[in-house]
Amino acid sequence: QVQLVESGGGLVQAGGSLRLSCAASGRTLSTYAVAWFRQAPGKERVFVAAISWGDRTTQYADSVQGRFTIWRDNTKNMMYLQMNSLKPEDTAVYYCAADTYLSIVPMQYHYWGQGTQVTVSS
Repeated sequence: QVQLVESGGGLVQAGGSLRLSCAASGRTLSTYAVAWFRQAPGKERVFVAAISWGDRTTQYADSVQGRFTIWRDNTKNMMYLQMNSLKPEDTAVYYCAADTYLSIVPMQYHYWGQGTQVTVSS
């Protein structure tokens, strides 16, 4: 079992930055692919970014490519999402997730955090 806890969300003006953190416990994250998803009110949960466990391949949604950066620190059992040039449309609850293989499909992830709210004002 892996327990995930997100932090770092908050209210920021458009153009600003936030860094989300995801802390894992229970098992080491080093053998899991990890990802960030987000869900806006009334909408489905969608892929944001992911990083593999081995060669640290990264993948980003087109909507965040060039603005967001995902990375992991296996020594700390942590995963991060740096979000720059934030836009009002980035407003959502952000979730971290983990599973064996990198995927952009939420259903492919077995472990989830509880989410952290990110609100970007215009």
